[in-house]
Amino acid sequence: MFEGKVALITGGSSGIGRASALAFAREGAKVIVADVNVKGGQDVVQMIKKAGGEATFVKTDVSKAAEVETLINKAVKSYGRLDYAHNNAGVIGMEPLLADGTEEQWDRIINIDLKGVWLCMRYEIPQMVKQGGGSIVNTSSITGLVGGMHLPVYTACKHGVNGLTKVAAGDYAREGIRINAVCPGRILTPPLERILKEIPEPQNEAEKQPMGRMGKPEEVAEAVVWLCSDAASFITGTTLTMDGGLLAVV
Repeated sequence: MFEGKVALITGGSSGIGRASALAFAREGAKVIVADVNVKGGQDVVQMIKKAGGEATFVKTDVSKAAEVETLINKAVKSYGRLDYAHNNAGVIGMEPLLADGTEEQWDRIINIDLKGVWLCMRYEIPQMVKQGGGSIVNTSSITGLVGGMHLPVYTACKHGVNGLTKVAAGDYAREGIRINAVCPGRILTPPLERILKEIPEPQNEAEKQPMGRMGKPEEVAEAVVWLCSDAASFITGTTLTMDGGLLAVV
């Protein structure tokens, strides 16, 4: 499906990012894995290569403009183009109540989860315009659609990601660039597993889901790949909710 194409995944060392990198590679894309976790990122690259694919790791802190610019330059230098980008890097963890939070906590989460998405699009889009098109998927969250209790900064970030996605999609639609967001609910990734350890009786979290289970990173990855494919050629500016029906019922 993606033979001859190039895909970039940030936060690609684990969880949804790793699953996305493997899925793009499976479909024939050359993959750039970006993350601050060097070992994890390099492990994903090796997994792709062992499966017969082609991949490169670039250590990147998405909160820093110079590193994001370098990332895009290295991707183009390595493979000549950039067709798809999954802007997935982010941080989540238990936060203090809003009135108890610190400026340092606010800045850290905002800089990675919101500014990082803006910076990635800031450098991805010009390359895609130059090529005549491309597709971007940003990882948001259901907390970009409703409020996440005890997650004030994370919620603000994900609402911001959805807003950036919609505006960018409209601004660049006639340039042949499609920009969408996925809004996962409770997906079993390392950050969520760490949070669940702090919650009494974490098994109840699965029982709260209408489908009776939590999601898998691979399920989100399949949606990201689909949104980038020609099968979704008339979809842009959308936020795709992936929560097992959690927000559909009260």
